[in-house]
Amino acid sequence: MNNHESAAAYQQSSAFCDSAVGQVVALYDRVLRDLRQAIHSLEAGQIERRVSSLNHALTIIGELQGVLDFERGGDVAGQLNSFYNVTRAMVMQAGVSRSLASLEELVAMFTRMRVAWAQVEKTVAPVEPTQRMRITCQPQAALPPGAPIPIESTPGSGAGWRA
Repeated sequence: MNNHESAAAYQQSSAFCDSAVGQVVALYDRVLRDLRQAIHSLEAGQIERRVSSLNHALTIIGELQGVLDFERGGDVAGQLNSFYNVTRAMVMQAGVSRSLASLEELVAMFTRMRVAWAQVEKTVAPVEPTQRMRITCQPQAALPPGAPIPIESTPGSGAGWRA
């Protein structure tokens, strides 16, 4: 097993063992990596990689938005829904306009939210890991440019979420 495979295996096992809040933190980490990769790609003139990174960030934001529980989450779920709507629009606009400033603003926004989620994670008791997250975050280097990001289609299929 090479270093790349070892890192992927570690990420898979860590994410599967995390609580639901821990999985949210891991997804925020991945969005931040995608946004930073998009910034780097924009600066390097790597169009396909920038688009791929932004598309992956949009997929994760969509997953975060898709698992919101409005019944139990109340106002907080509504506020998170608004945050995800705004940030998805910003990601799309930044991709079209190739705006470095917008991407940097998105990094700042997601960093603040990630810090808040990490604080929440410290205050909640460990519980069973959730199976609701369906994102498969395979290393992007393994995907050919322009390939769609794989997503498990059946929640609770036993495979769990992987980062």
